[in-house]
Amino acid sequence: MADWLQKQWESYSIWHLFLLPLSFIFFLLSTVRKCLFSLGLLRSYKLPVPVIVVGNISIGGTGKTPLVIALAAQLKDAGFKPGIISRGYGGSVNEVMEVFAHSLPSEVGDEPLLIAKRSSFPVFVSRNRVDAGLALLKAHPEVNVIVSDDGLQHYRLQRDVEVAVIDAERCLGNALLLPAGPLRETSRRLNAVDAIVMSNANSQGSIKKRYFPPVFNMQLSGDVFVSLLDGETQHRAPFFKKKPLVAVAGIGRPQRFFDQLGEMGLFFEQKSFADHHAFTPQDLLPFAGKTILMTEKDAVKCAQFAKGDAPYDLWMLPVSANIEHELIELVLSKLAVVSKGK
Repeated sequence: MADWLQKQWESYSIWHLFLLPLSFIFFLLSTVRKCLFSLGLLRSYKLPVPVIVVGNISIGGTGKTPLVIALAAQLKDAGFKPGIISRGYGGSVNEVMEVFAHSLPSEVGDEPLLIAKRSSFPVFVSRNRVDAGLALLKAHPEVNVIVSDDGLQHYRLQRDVEVAVIDAERCLGNALLLPAGPLRETSRRLNAVDAIVMSNANSQGSIKKRYFPPVFNMQLSGDVFVSLLDGETQHRAPFFKKKPLVAVAGIGRPQRFFDQLGEMGLFFEQKSFADHHAFTPQDLLPFAGKTILMTEKDAVKCAQFAKGDAPYDLWMLPVSANIEHELIELVLSKLAVVSKGK
């Protein structure tokens, strides 16, 4: 069903005659909800420190999590002490929970666990990001800025800076609202954010012409594979060229990962899973005797399967976000205005 919807979101078809009425209902409900927050009939909350929301208006992977990690690192370099909050999508916990490198992905979600493993910043998850932020500040009073991984539509949490991430390849798809299209909000929402970041863009194209906020490019890069067996052994693509390879991806855009491997000159089988798929050893058994390459996001859920007697060889490809320095300068200028207003 998910693959079928993805295809519908890229264009228009006869199915949209049936999907558009549902999109209109979605539009009414989301508009009413947003108006209730604007009028104060639904209460929003302001945390005692500035909040930066990194999100998107579309369904599917756009590169938010690598951007959150990179942005938090640059905030630290600028003298801030950041903390990170997330909904913990794919996790089972309902209450607020701090995420550590040894946390279970089934409890806290794959993306928060990835952030905790890749960074030194405190990470908290909750369906209610206000509660997550308050708990983080209570446990880590030194934190003076919070970055929210996703949450552009979580209007219960007031924010000081909004950054919207767009996948350059898909852009906004057919620009229709769910379920006829991939959008959570209409494209006009982009005019209200402070910055737009184009993921893996060669140019800013029509996005820069159509919307008011400044547009920045972000490249996701990585060329060193890491073994899941010990988390330390590293090799580049030539090491794998004579091995029987399978590329496994349970992310929003599996093709992006497959294309990246292809650009490295690797030949492999492809196996896609749904975004945030809860991997089990049985998912990988069909590839016994082969070398399996996967994303870092999937690896946090599969590392426990990489035992010495495992019938397969597991490797992940970490990626990092390279962002324009002007983006952090913009964020810092917004934070300076917030500080003066207090």
